[in-house]
Amino acid sequence: MISDQGGRRPCPLATGHWQLTTDLMSELEISVERALLTTLVFKLAAVAALATMLVRYHRFRHILIFERRAWRDRLTFALADLTSDDGWDAAVSGVDYVLHVASPLGLDGTGDPNDLIFPARDGALRVLRAATRAGIRRVVMTSAANAASPSSYAAKAVTDETLWTNPDDPTIIPYRRSKTMAERAAWSFMADHDGPTSLTTILPGAVFGPILSTSNLGSVRIIARMLAGRTLGAPRIGLEVVDVRDVADIHIRAMTSPAAAGQRFLATGEFMWMQDVAVALRENLGDAGANVRTRQLPDAVVRFSARFIDRSLRAITPSLGRRDRHSIEKAERLLGWEPRPGIETVLDCARSLIHWKVV
Repeated sequence: MISDQGGRRPCPLATGHWQLTTDLMSELEISVERALLTTLVFKLAAVAALATMLVRYHRFRHILIFERRAWRDRLTFALADLTSDDGWDAAVSGVDYVLHVASPLGLDGTGDPNDLIFPARDGALRVLRAATRAGIRRVVMTSAANAASPSSYAAKAVTDETLWTNPDDPTIIPYRRSKTMAERAAWSFMADHDGPTSLTTILPGAVFGPILSTSNLGSVRIIARMLAGRTLGAPRIGLEVVDVRDVADIHIRAMTSPAAAGQRFLATGEFMWMQDVAVALRENLGDAGANVRTRQLPDAVVRFSARFIDRSLRAITPSLGRRDRHSIEKAERLLGWEPRPGIETVLDCARSLIHWKVV
C-alpha cells in the first residue's frame, strides 16, 4: 500500500499481466490527491508455481521500493489469486478504490480457451464480490477495445462503447473472448448490486510505451522483435496504439471522476499500420533501427506461416487488413482524456527496450 501523508484509507491496485512503467507510478503519485493508499494485489495464473510468484513479487517489490525511494515507507503488499477466493476480503479491507487490471494474457491463440476465460471472468467476479462486501467506492476494471469491436475487422467503420463483441462467435481468438466475457460478467454482477460501489471499465487499444521491468514485456515484445530483425517484414495489420502512461492516466481519471460511475470508456490511440511502426523505428533510431524490416508482407504469406510454420501467428490473421476504428469521444468529453501521438509512444517504447538491453 502507498500511504498518503494523512494516513487515509487505502486504494488497491490489482495488477498482473500489465506493462509497468515509471510514469505509471508517477501518475498514481501525482494524480491521487485525496485517497489514498495503494495496495498492489498480484494475480497468480492458475498454473503458476508459488515459487515463481514469489520471485516475481520480490522483483516487483524491489523495483517499486528501491527505485521509487520516495515511496519506501508508504508501500505495502497484499497477495491474492484470481483463481481462488482466499485473500480478497483481507486485500480490500479498509479500501476506497480498486483498480483491477489483471487478466491472463494469451498472445498465440493456441491451447485451451478456458485457461484464459475462467481466470479472467471468475477473477473479475471475485474482485467485485470482495469490493461490494467491503463497500468500496469504485472498481475500475481494465477490459480491452476488442471487447467493443465487430466480429469481423473487414468492415470500415467507427464504433463506440455501445457495441459489444459477440463472445459466441467461433472466429474470435480466446483472449478476445475472455476479455469480453469477463467484462460482461462484471456488468451483469453490478446490475444486481444496489450498494455504494460503482463500476467503470477501461478498454485500451494496443498498449506500448516505456517499460519499467523486463520480467513481463507483454505487447511490447513485437517492438523488441522488430528491433532485433526477427521479423520478415510487416503484416498488413493496423493497431490503435495507446501509451501505457496514458492508460494509467485514464484509470486515475476514471477512479476519481463522478461522471465515470457506471460507464465504459474506450482508450485507444492513433491508428498505425505495422508498416508505419516499422518505418518509424527504422527512420528515427539511427543504428538501433538498422535491423528493422519495413517491407509489407502479403496476407497469403502470413496465413501460410500461421498454418504451417508458426502457430502463434494464428492470433493475428483475423486482423489482416483491419479497417475499423474506435471512437474515444466519450473519454475526451467526460474525463478530459487525450492520448499522445502513436509515433511518440512507439519510439519511447523502443528506446526503453534498448536502455534495458532487451535488444
